[in-house]
Amino acid sequence: MPLHQGPETPDERHLSVNPFFGEANPVAGMTEAPPKHRLPDAPLPPSTAYQLVHDELMLDGNSRLNLATFVTTWMEPQAGVLMAECRDKNMIDKDEYPRTAELERRCVAMLADLWNAPDPSAAVGCSTTGSSEACMLAGMAFKRRWSKRNPTPDARPNLVMGINVQVCWDKFCNFWEVEPRLVPMEGDRFHLDPQAAAALCDENTIGVVGILGSTFDGSYEPIAELCAVLDELQERTGLDIPVHVDGASGAMVAPFLDPELAWDFRLPRVASINTSGHKYGLVYPGVGWALWRDKEALPEELIFRVNYLGGDMPTFALNFSRPGAQVVAQYYTFLRLGREGYRAVQQSTRDVALRLAERVEALGDFRLLTRGDQLPVFAFTTGHDVTAYDVFDVSRRLRESGWLVPAYTFPPSREDLSVLRVVCRNGFSADLAELFVEDLSRLLPELRRQSHPLTRDKEAATGFHH
Repeated sequence: MPLHQGPETPDERHLSVNPFFGEANPVAGMTEAPPKHRLPDAPLPPSTAYQLVHDELMLDGNSRLNLATFVTTWMEPQAGVLMAECRDKNMIDKDEYPRTAELERRCVAMLADLWNAPDPSAAVGCSTTGSSEACMLAGMAFKRRWSKRNPTPDARPNLVMGINVQVCWDKFCNFWEVEPRLVPMEGDRFHLDPQAAAALCDENTIGVVGILGSTFDGSYEPIAELCAVLDELQERTGLDIPVHVDGASGAMVAPFLDPELAWDFRLPRVASINTSGHKYGLVYPGVGWALWRDKEALPEELIFRVNYLGGDMPTFALNFSRPGAQVVAQYYTFLRLGREGYRAVQQSTRDVALRLAERVEALGDFRLLTRGDQLPVFAFTTGHDVTAYDVFDVSRRLRESGWLVPAYTFPPSREDLSVLRVVCRNGFSADLAELFVEDLSRLLPELRRQSHPLTRDKEAATGFHH
């Protein structure tokens, strides 16, 4: 059918663009697009509905080449089979699906042991839809414990954290009416400073959040130093302020690659920890985990016991119904890899990050902020003498080859700094890293010939199409 500018005629609407691709029956076949913003009048055959959705999704980016996301983009086929077998199981219905509930309990016990809980059998925790929900639960526990200590009705609680925290913490403070007290970045320090955090604490501080793996640059915050400074604060003032470790990524990296690093329940001040099973836990989205060192750290009144669907179900989550497939996949991965398997996978990922960071630095145009030696993540910016292009130009040009590499500015007080960040995950192999360097090297000569960064020319920047 020829291209034209005007509306289609009735005869044209009944023509198949490709009769080899369409079906013989014009009613059941793909002879015209179904409505996109209202329900179709009649049903479609499953093969036609599938093909329509499948074809539209082909326009998405390739997740394996997405170096922006921390989320797992590859699992073994056996894990996919298990997830398909469990996708109809409602995780909340523990009475009907007791074995799925048992696998969740085992995962909590394994994480408590991995994170050095004083008594893993006494640790409490639950699965969540991801770290955002897990952080909300940890914040709620902080606030409830604080309210018990501070019954003053007009007191306003506050939460101390670095300005580099993930947006879920901003949401928590907004939703639960908690004042966020943010430690700013300063100079080449891109995350929380323990002394500055302690200086922001007072009798209304419900807790301090430490990040094990900042999303801005992949660096670990000094959790042990933070706890030591808060210990000193308690000795001077009597303020006993707990710490939550947001280990969305690092809590599934540090135990295997940095076992001597003290950041977890070995530190008595650490009350709770969260992680994302769907990040370096190596599971497809979405699953997260929230753990508390003991029952005292999680107020009992926050746990709901629901007599529903046939049994007594203790639950502490923001969501109710959700599939059990991701929890089963997490247990499969724990069972499949064990400690040595996780260590091998995470070490391979860190090795790829370290080598790739070196290769990027060797190109001569870029300056590394981090090198991938903590999280397998590194951030870099253009060198001081590079004036023809900026990180946003690099990001756009890499997208032409299919690579998704985010370019962004840092938070207030370091908004002058714009960077690119590369997240290395399981499945991003040394071969793919080599291809990435080749593509980056190939576009540099053209970028160097620019008269100025395109972001300085609004028309050029907004007019770019890929």
